[in-house]
Amino acid sequence: MAAVALVTGGNRGIGLGITQRLLADGYAVSILATREEPTDVLAELRELAGADDRVRYVRGSVAEPDDHARYVQDAVDAWGRLDVLVNNAGVGPTVRDDILDAGTESFDRVLGINLRGPYFLTQAFARAVLDLRGEPTGTPDRPVATIVNVSSISATTVSTNRGDYCISKAGVAMATQLWAARLAPEGVVVYEVRPGVVATDMTAGVTEKYDALLANGLAPMPRWGKPSDVGGAVAMLVRGDAPYSTGEVFHVDGGMHIARL
Repeated sequence: MAAVALVTGGNRGIGLGITQRLLADGYAVSILATREEPTDVLAELRELAGADDRVRYVRGSVAEPDDHARYVQDAVDAWGRLDVLVNNAGVGPTVRDDILDAGTESFDRVLGINLRGPYFLTQAFARAVLDLRGEPTGTPDRPVATIVNVSSISATTVSTNRGDYCISKAGVAMATQLWAARLAPEGVVVYEVRPGVVATDMTAGVTEKYDALLANGLAPMPRWGKPSDVGGAVAMLVRGDAPYSTGEVFHVDGGMHIARL
């Protein structure tokens, strides 16, 4: 049986790039997303997978704990195992307001989806993994399962017109450390992938701004990132080649995080 990966928001943008790469690498992938089932996208993914039963789609919201349980159980019922969770789904603020003017509605929405949601989905996934594993027989040499949190360069880079987004991603960075420490004795490793400027529908409205910034040296690699760049990083981390590492941050930002003079 193929290894099983859960990818939230895996039907579009960065999430789609991750789904495509994991399917190409032989995983069975279940997607959680709020939109009506995208039959055209799923048909393409099933063709890539070479089998209809290696792709599942669960309609629900990462912000809703009841949907977490339903999503995890659907994968267990279909495939009988859990190997990877990619907490990718996220949103930006509805309006980019100066933090002097920003209100609570956007703050609560962004943190509910970007931080609280993946935090408790990780809890549900980890509990299910440990139930499937049963009583441990010692510390495993290879990961029992892998969790990847997709955050953002905004975890450490300030944008004062979208403070809620920055805070949510900084919270994801801490959540990664918390879960990495808690789950390490159980044989579950946790990583953070931190993308920079990636071409998706979320960034489509600021194309001109980032074109100019990249042209003027925002990152040592003067180009936009692609969803496949993030997909490759996730694939590398979940392969299990670094079994004695957990809590690591892997930047996919063209070197944007490097402090330069």
